[in-house]
Amino acid sequence: MANFELIMPKMGESITEATILKWLKKPGDAIKQDDAILEIATDKVDSEVPSPVSGVMGEILFKEGDVVAVGKAVAVIQTEGASTSAAPAQKVAPAAVSAPVATAVVAQTSAAPTGDRFYSPLVLNIARQEGISMSELENLQGTGAGGRVSKKDILAYVENRKIAPLQATQVAQTTQPITEQKPATETVAPAKSYSGNVEIIEMDRMRKLIAENMVKSKHTSAHVTSFVEADVTNIVLWRNKVKDKFKERYNANLTFTPIFIEAIIKALKDFPLVNSSVDGTKIIVKKDINIGMATALPSGNLIVPVIKNADQLNLAGLAMQVNELANRARNNKLKPEDIEGATYTVSNVGTFGNVMGTPVIMQPQVAILATGAVKKKPVVIETETGDTIGIRHMMFLSHSYDHRIVDGALGGSFVRRVADYLESFDGKREI
Repeated sequence: MANFELIMPKMGESITEATILKWLKKPGDAIKQDDAILEIATDKVDSEVPSPVSGVMGEILFKEGDVVAVGKAVAVIQTEGASTSAAPAQKVAPAAVSAPVATAVVAQTSAAPTGDRFYSPLVLNIARQEGISMSELENLQGTGAGGRVSKKDILAYVENRKIAPLQATQVAQTTQPITEQKPATETVAPAKSYSGNVEIIEMDRMRKLIAENMVKSKHTSAHVTSFVEADVTNIVLWRNKVKDKFKERYNANLTFTPIFIEAIIKALKDFPLVNSSVDGTKIIVKKDINIGMATALPSGNLIVPVIKNADQLNLAGLAMQVNELANRARNNKLKPEDIEGATYTVSNVGTFGNVMGTPVIMQPQVAILATGAVKKKPVVIETETGDTIGIRHMMFLSHSYDHRIVDGALGGSFVRRVADYLESFDGKREI
């Protein structure tokens, strides 16, 4: 028998560790390649880790709730083949990680604690969100390796803390919170009471992260939104004509989204400053065009999978990518790398019947476009023989941009250019 070490995978460029949520296999269990071995959590995504080999589950090196560094062995899998006692177990990183629960936001961890005790970013983030002071955290007994406080430990403490709010308030009043340096005399606001017929719902971890990052984006970027109405009649008629043929040829539905993305890509090439990010006082203009597309999850939350190098794809390629990523998002099969690296984002609010919206910028990008519902409207049509009124398919484009970098002329010109490309769509185009 040969021993292979299952390695904690890298869940994103900014992730250095993960918390083991649950072991799905126990020692002695038969394992097939790509079987899910364990569930892990980071501040970015909760995921299942698959086995890269077939064999039998051997030793489990960490308990549930332990925080493990990326690249460290978490378990040993026994496989068929020769093994020598002198040779160390081979390390094999998982080939892919599926994400049953994922989010497009990344929580910002607080400053490192002043004591010698180590806390994972996940634990610090939960502590900050729950208003747990550093003194409370240092007095919390951990069940992880070396007495480390695990996610399970702090969540149990949060739950017990709610049962005894008076005691928790007294402690918080005499200690310093993790988030920032505040006077020791500052007190925690008393718990609010709610009158009337209400239901109180505690935010889950994902919703807390989304809320934090949306507020952070508003505090970071000077949001301005420009609106343009576009006549997309040619697109609607063309799609209705070719969608069955497209389905037959590519075994995929042709939606409006890839057509919108194609127009956005052309406009980004015309206005490259919109395809940038901000790093302090530096503007980082991106040469790659990676389009994020906001997609609804079964939970009702939104995630933003990314079409990498979208400018290198034709319309059929874009349609295939849109369908693939949307299906994987709805079936909780996205990988961590699928939600990284976007340089510009589009959100199709028309999917929900909305005619327009004011989307929030995905940091550190500098702009985001919302496409509204396509509606039939009476429109004045200019002709050589005079004006006439006709029924046209119209939609609103809403472009939110960071006014620190993108001025009104640039932001408005960009969304107008997107509309121009949509309106000039060739209705005789071949698929």
